[in-house]
Amino acid sequence: MSDPHFIVDPAAIEAQSFAIIDAEVGPHAYTARQWPIVRRVIHTSADFDFARTTWFSPEALDLGLAALRGGARILCDTHMVMAGVNKSRLAAFNCRLACHVADADIAADAKAQGVTRSLLAVRKGVAQGASIFVIGNAPTALFELLRLAAAGQVAPALVVGVPVGFVGAEESKEALVASGLPAIVCRGRKGGSTIGAAILNALMILAEEV
Repeated sequence: MSDPHFIVDPAAIEAQSFAIIDAEVGPHAYTARQWPIVRRVIHTSADFDFARTTWFSPEALDLGLAALRGGARILCDTHMVMAGVNKSRLAAFNCRLACHVADADIAADAKAQGVTRSLLAVRKGVAQGASIFVIGNAPTALFELLRLAAAGQVAPALVVGVPVGFVGAEESKEALVASGLPAIVCRGRKGGSTIGAAILNALMILAEEV
């Protein structure tokens, strides 16, 4: 007798997972476009806290989806985000995804200045024209992006602010919420590179819809 819990079809596994998430969360206040993003975050993490901590600014989806469809440059703060992003969808939108934390010039300058590589990597991404930012690990990257935006040096189409941790993570996300920038935020301490990648993947799926 076959085990009814042993499913090998990837699409069936995902569909059943989504059905379980929908059933366990039940009624919620997210819109029809927001919920697929939140659900994918829960699917990635198996953490239902994200059903109450994920926050969207009013224009986040309109501006973010338009930027994706327009072939935006995307900056992320870790190579783990890059590894988790669907490259076929990126290519279909003609989007460029970059991460500069391991660049030789960034490493040298960070050591000389006594700052994090993530901070300087954001400056480099801004200088190269990034308009979508996915911050999953480094609060210093998010704080620097907010500083640059306040100074008029960048006007992000979307900021996915989901850094994880105990030092500055929650504070940087609350600063993003207060900034008025178009943003998707997982408030509190939880987040991470996998969450950032999941949100970007979900956004690209939405952007494919006519």
